[in-house]
Amino acid sequence: MAVSIGLFYASTTGNTEQIADQIAAQLPERIRLHDIAVEGVSAMVEYTCLILGIPTWDFGELQEDWDEHWDALAALDLGGKRVALFGLGDQLGYGEWFQDAMGLLAQQVRSAGAEVVVPWPIEGYSFEASRALTADGRHFVGLALDEDGQHGETEERLQAWLPQVLAAFDA
Repeated sequence: MAVSIGLFYASTTGNTEQIADQIAAQLPERIRLHDIAVEGVSAMVEYTCLILGIPTWDFGELQEDWDEHWDALAALDLGGKRVALFGLGDQLGYGEWFQDAMGLLAQQVRSAGAEVVVPWPIEGYSFEASRALTADGRHFVGLALDEDGQHGETEERLQAWLPQVLAAFDA
């Protein structure tokens, strides 16, 4: 039986939603999309495997819908859940805070008991700082995308990342 995957995202400009749609289109029978602006985060507990998409805003801030549901996310019991993250950021315009929201989200779901899977290498990016780095500083905690400065890399990165996510989900 196929693993059911919940993909939760929020999007202000539409970029994160487009990426969520692209991911879901790869596995339409396995992934259920949830726009947290409409549905909130409570349905996360219904899945063993989660993909969470978050953009970083301004100076390392959470996107407004994620911010609105932040406390509800903290209150969830995500014990035993595997979570793959993807984040959107602008490394040229906001290189001091590149992917910070993805790093904050990783901390939040870990605090709720989840295991964050599939770190992504930092090679090919140019940024000053990020709260989304793993302890060794050689990876992001999830897939880092830059639709402003590296849109041409997105499809290839998604194609490399998604099989790793499925392997981590034992799917």
